[in-house]
Amino acid sequence: MTSLQLLWFLLIGVLFSGFFFLEGFYFGIGMAIRFFGRDQAERDTIIQTIGPHWDGNEVWLITAGGAMFASFPMWYASLFSGYYIVLFLILVALIFRGVSFEFRANMETARWRHFWEWAGTIGSFCAAFLFGMMFTSLIQGVPMDAGGNVIGTFTTYVNWLSLVGGVAVTLMCLIHGLNFLQLKTLGTLRDRAQAWNKILYPVLIVGEVLFVILLMIFTDFFKQKPVSTWSILGVLVVLTLIAWWSVVGQHNWTAFIASGLSLISIVILIFNGLFPRVMIATNSAHSILIKNASSSPYTLHLMTILAFTLLPIVLIYFIWSYWVFYKRLKSPSKDVKPA
Repeated sequence: MTSLQLLWFLLIGVLFSGFFFLEGFYFGIGMAIRFFGRDQAERDTIIQTIGPHWDGNEVWLITAGGAMFASFPMWYASLFSGYYIVLFLILVALIFRGVSFEFRANMETARWRHFWEWAGTIGSFCAAFLFGMMFTSLIQGVPMDAGGNVIGTFTTYVNWLSLVGGVAVTLMCLIHGLNFLQLKTLGTLRDRAQAWNKILYPVLIVGEVLFVILLMIFTDFFKQKPVSTWSILGVLVVLTLIAWWSVVGQHNWTAFIASGLSLISIVILIFNGLFPRVMIATNSAHSILIKNASSSPYTLHLMTILAFTLLPIVLIYFIWSYWVFYKRLKSPSKDVKPA
């Protein structure tokens, strides 16, 4: 394995980390539209918190997929063909979630506004759940032939680990979104978001314990990399406890950053377990390794130059756009507490 192959494996991990940190709380906000907002005015405010940015964060996902295609074409081909149906459903969920914001704003009747609010809520839930299910499905090993073709059945994608992983990621996104609401709103919405998370964090901790147990049963992470796996899981638990403590103590920024880093720790756990593989086969002889899946050294070299030229520009733009819209929004209530 060359240094460029390792670099691009890590860069793809960084891109997925950025996607889950930023898009994670947008999934959470989307899920909260119908269940959290009690009337039209509250739902308007909830959507306004992500209005300036929701579509820009998907650039991280598109870039991650493009980087995988260019740097590890065999990984891309095996993953995207093997998980074609799951990825198709994710695309449908993202489309419904995306158009729901635009269509809702132009509906003249309450009936159709409610329809598109439900579309945004269900689309956000399904996207988060399916992402979690897909990533936790592939780490336990999939049936593959020597050519890297995934020959999966229903239970390859839907099993105990993938279902618990999907629920856990969905719950983490919802909590992350509610932490963002505490940052962006004042008054009743912020107070209610805090109250919800005080209940949801104990549920998440139970879910994380169950996830660890299933991880021990269905993956080789603890056998192949016991020290790093336990270390990452320890960090995940600590971050969850810090976020819970911050919610109780109303330390909004700390809670939001900790919940975002918790999602990133899941990505790190997956990539750590995959290494030095990119696809794990039930027959270990058919697993796809980083060194065998990558593009030519010239392609990786050229991509590295382009990435380190353009990535700083993109990061500066993202930071600037969030800074411009950093101010809190008032809840549609007369009872507004000071920031």
